[in-house]
Amino acid sequence: MKSVLFVCLGNICRSPLAQGIFEKQIAAAGLGSEFDADSAGTSGWHEGEPPHRGSIAVAKKYGISIEKQRSRPVHAKDGEIFDYIIAMDASNRQSLLHEFHFPQKKIHLMRDFAPPTTATAHGGPVGGLKGLPVPDPWGQGSEAFEEVYAILDSSVAGFIGFLKTKI
Repeated sequence: MKSVLFVCLGNICRSPLAQGIFEKQIAAAGLGSEFDADSAGTSGWHEGEPPHRGSIAVAKKYGISIEKQRSRPVHAKDGEIFDYIIAMDASNRQSLLHEFHFPQKKIHLMRDFAPPTTATAHGGPVGGLKGLPVPDPWGQGSEAFEEVYAILDSSVAGFIGFLKTKI
């Protein structure tokens, strides 16, 4: 079984949502038994807390349950345990490389997997924007969580397409 770790700063908004979307999509692809997923934060600010209510709400809207997840900080051993480590932005990627010394070959940026033909509900581009961050919706309204959901949904689908080439 291969393992995937989704990483953001606090592990309450983006990475738990990415984990939930991944688990739903990988099961729908018939590959649920092939992959295990988790999420973590480069900070320990929210350790033990559930995901942000905005992430829980948008996940629930799309039939995904993430309310049982709990925030945890990244651990040095995660770099050995996980096969794929998906950072939500360049700052998280840099932390994984320089603070935690994870192998560079395992770390990817989430939006690097987004296909170039998708758009948000507001018509803005979602995919094909390598190197761009998944914006942090913390402290913003429900529209920000909707935008992050759209970005993650598209990017996770692209990531699963990538994983299928590795099986």
